[in-house]
Amino acid sequence: MDDQPLLASSFAAFLERQPDLTVVGTAGNGEEALALCRSRDVDVVLMDLRMPVLDGVEATRALAARGERPRVLVLTTFDVDEFVVAAARAGARGYLLKDSDPVELVSAVRAVHDGRAVLGGTEPSELLRAHLETHRTPERPGAEVLAALSERETEVLAEIASGATNGEIAARLHIAETTVKTHVGNLLTKLDCRDRVALVVLAHAARS
Repeated sequence: MDDQPLLASSFAAFLERQPDLTVVGTAGNGEEALALCRSRDVDVVLMDLRMPVLDGVEATRALAARGERPRVLVLTTFDVDEFVVAAARAGARGYLLKDSDPVELVSAVRAVHDGRAVLGGTEPSELLRAHLETHRTPERPGAEVLAALSERETEVLAEIASGATNGEIAARLHIAETTVKTHVGNLLTKLDCRDRVALVVLAHAARS
């Protein structure tokens, strides 16, 4: 959803050419975006942050409150700024610069659809911290939380942080995909994370 019609139509045209993607509509402001998502089955929303009527942050917050879908990928002209951080806290699954390569845009849409985090700028640390502040248990330090994980849970968390899907994790660790889902559920509970994106954020923050 973007208030620049030419940019929105360019994105839509490129995405529509992908055999596994379908563009269900475009909107010029946040209220139109919410209306579109109410009337159509939407998996991923490309959300501009600076829009009239209702901005992208508030639109993202409203969509995140609906549940697992649609998932929001923020599009921004600038690298991490206060609007991107606000969108992250509102529930965005990541962000991508508007001048990114079209191939990167397609990859980002697919990644968000699969539940992975997308940190498309050159300075993701602020976005990571924003997610961390929102999703981590504040009274428990990261090292203590991570130390409570089993060896297998630690391995699964590392794979999640690399962007791997459940199927890829299962293949790499030679375990069943249902077992991976169980480990992911345990990680969400133990690490007090809302979703898979928060797991990625926590894992990256623990490395820094």
